[in-house]
Amino acid sequence: MTNRQILSLELNELCAPLLDRWMADGSLPNFRRLHGQSHVFETQADTYSPDQLEPWIQWYSIHTGLAFDQHHVFRLTDGRGAEHRDIWQVVGEAGSPVMNFASMNARPFAKPGSLYVGDPWSEQGDAFPPELNIYNRFVGHNVREYSNADNRLSANDYAAFLRFALTHGLSAATAMRITSQLAGEKLGKTGSHARVAILDALQYDVFAHYYRRIRPRFASFFANSVAHLQHSYWRHMDPSAFTVKPEAGETARYGSAIYDGYVAMDAMVGRFLDLAAKHDALIVFQTALSQQPFARYENQGGQHFLRLRDHKAFLAQCGIVCRSADPTMTHQYMLRFNSAADRAAAKARLEAFTLADGYQVFATRDDGDADALYFGCQVSWQIDDDTPMTDTAKGRTLTIGSLLYAMEGVKSGCHSPSGSLWIATGEHVKHGAPVSILDIYPTMLDLMGLPAPEADHRGHSLAALLSTRAAA
Repeated sequence: MTNRQILSLELNELCAPLLDRWMADGSLPNFRRLHGQSHVFETQADTYSPDQLEPWIQWYSIHTGLAFDQHHVFRLTDGRGAEHRDIWQVVGEAGSPVMNFASMNARPFAKPGSLYVGDPWSEQGDAFPPELNIYNRFVGHNVREYSNADNRLSANDYAAFLRFALTHGLSAATAMRITSQLAGEKLGKTGSHARVAILDALQYDVFAHYYRRIRPRFASFFANSVAHLQHSYWRHMDPSAFTVKPEAGETARYGSAIYDGYVAMDAMVGRFLDLAAKHDALIVFQTALSQQPFARYENQGGQHFLRLRDHKAFLAQCGIVCRSADPTMTHQYMLRFNSAADRAAAKARLEAFTLADGYQVFATRDDGDADALYFGCQVSWQIDDDTPMTDTAKGRTLTIGSLLYAMEGVKSGCHSPSGSLWIATGEHVKHGAPVSILDIYPTMLDLMGLPAPEADHRGHSLAALLSTRAAA
């Protein structure tokens, strides 16, 4: 099992009970095929603190082998500036080509013969090779701004992306799916939520195009579509777990959204199985976390999200001076500043917006970083667009809807520390004892025949368990 070429499938937050259910009824034949040839482990996150049980923290722990209390990478986008040695750096320094295709919160690199594509929430136009920036910026914008009808890309942006896709692996099957999806939306037969599966298919096409060319020793592929659907539509899949029930029309429209997401991802897994077989690569499937029903805000009708219509225009109107302003997850934004004074002024300005009862509209988060500030709307209940809001800094009254719009849906799924790890050695063994996500990093190195990590790493390689005799 040493000196293997590894293809790491990072399918964020898929849930083992749902996989088991739909593999058993025949809905997921490719997952079942992968499961049947894998050593199957349940993983546990390296921390159980609710504010640290985030994918951008747990994936960073997986990629570096370091626990959160060692790496302290807390926010999405922080990983790109951290200096811990990760799996791509270690394999690259051993003289081998590597690919990072959208792995979450990872540090960029520009190594000739290798590939880096940033995750959609923190890409900064530094993909490598640089031609991939056309792809990465297009995907990043659509992921971050998918809910914002006021911030669409131009026809020229779509044309540039289409030219790139046609020359970088776009398959006829994916092109047909795109056409069918858009036609279905126009006719009212298909919801826009199904676009996430098309993004996965397109991402596979581009990944496979470069994978065949680069022949990397280690390649990672990250997909978030199912995680997004679970967060949004768990209550439609299982209304019994919630006090706030979806309306009948919503259930009809979204009741199968999560199931459909798993089925679409199963088709992509089948393509990965074929790709790995052609290149004698070992597939390692992992989820980092999983999800469970989220019922914390049922007493107020569930958790809703409000998002700025145009965050750059809003900041300009407020006179906030910052070096950069980027959307991250859902309703949040990351601001970076050239001085502590600019940061302090921005914080005070954002906190000046209140509802009639004095409730602060925008929450800011101070993590001790003099350079950065997270902020987002903290109104988490359903609210009318014409609800008055006061800008106390200027003594003016405006409405919620003049600045913010309500995102579709109510949060329904939240993170669970349990995850899945399947290592496709060719034989099926289900291991009973859970393992730590920190064990993944030394296992990957072991399988590739690379030296064990430094002594400060707490994980232990699972490679010795990857035989029928050892597992038994």
